[in-house]
Amino acid sequence: MNAPMHELMIQCHGLQRTFKTRSGPVHAVRGVDFSVKAGEIVGFLGPNGAGKTTVLRMLTTLLTPTAGSATVAGFDLAVDPAGVRRRIGYVAQGGGTDPACTVAEELVTQARLYRIDAAEARRRADELTEQLELTGLGDRTVKTLSGGQRRRLDVALGLVHRPPLVFLDEPTTGLDPHSRSHLWDHIRTLRDKFGITVFLTTHYLDEADSLCDRVLIIDHGNIVAEGTPDELKRRISGDVVTIEFKGTPDAAKAALADHPSVRKLDLADHVLRLTVEHGDQLLLSLMRALDAAHVELLSIQLSRPTLDDVFLTLTGHSLREESPAAQGE
Repeated sequence: MNAPMHELMIQCHGLQRTFKTRSGPVHAVRGVDFSVKAGEIVGFLGPNGAGKTTVLRMLTTLLTPTAGSATVAGFDLAVDPAGVRRRIGYVAQGGGTDPACTVAEELVTQARLYRIDAAEARRRADELTEQLELTGLGDRTVKTLSGGQRRRLDVALGLVHRPPLVFLDEPTTGLDPHSRSHLWDHIRTLRDKFGITVFLTTHYLDEADSLCDRVLIIDHGNIVAEGTPDELKRRISGDVVTIEFKGTPDAAKAALADHPSVRKLDLADHVLRLTVEHGDQLLLSLMRALDAAHVELLSIQLSRPTLDDVFLTLTGHSLREESPAAQGE
């Protein structure tokens, strides 16, 4: 049932959503264009109020676009939303389980809602409990599960009808570091073993960096950047080389000011701070330039950018400031 790896699982053209309010229209999403290939894990990042949730709700048929078009899992969002729903899994941030039901009851009921016959529903429930390490918990009520177990059950519910595309909304919020890392492994398995495409929102930069093949960043209703985590870090922030030296500051600055790979140079007393690309490949060249100018080098340090540096550069906000943990949620 999964799509060939070359297929586009999501394709958006000019997707917009405007809300009418008493004070006038609010343009939550202003015309986004992006695509997601089959078999990718794509992270969707944005500050609070940037339009991230609105896009997610449109792609999962929970909200009708004001304008534009999108194809999701092979079906036109406007023409056949029921077709989209049959082919996607959606795991909401808050989950949707009944605390009084057992794990097996939840999974079988979810399968039956997709008109899967009773015998096949039970087989798929057994299959998913094994796949997501819930074996032996079938007779346990949901309220007795740990946070990590409950979240894995949420993911299992989103997979019971075997969709080729699954949306995960803040999948690890509220989990301890061990449970987060454990769930990351399961998400990678969805892609690596089962070929499932994963579109996830997250407030955790390490999560996006570790899990995602590509990242989309939205701000003020527009996609402001997209690429692999490494591409974004190199393209937008660059590596930082900090050099401490002896000698005349002007001589040190002049030695590196015209270096072709230096994007930005800041001098403070006897410390040079350089923004460069591929800093690890430039260290020797920078040292040679300083030596040729008879500048005595005391220390040199390479710092790599983080996704939070990228986010801060693009949006003016740190994603850590936006996270539920930072807000005490």
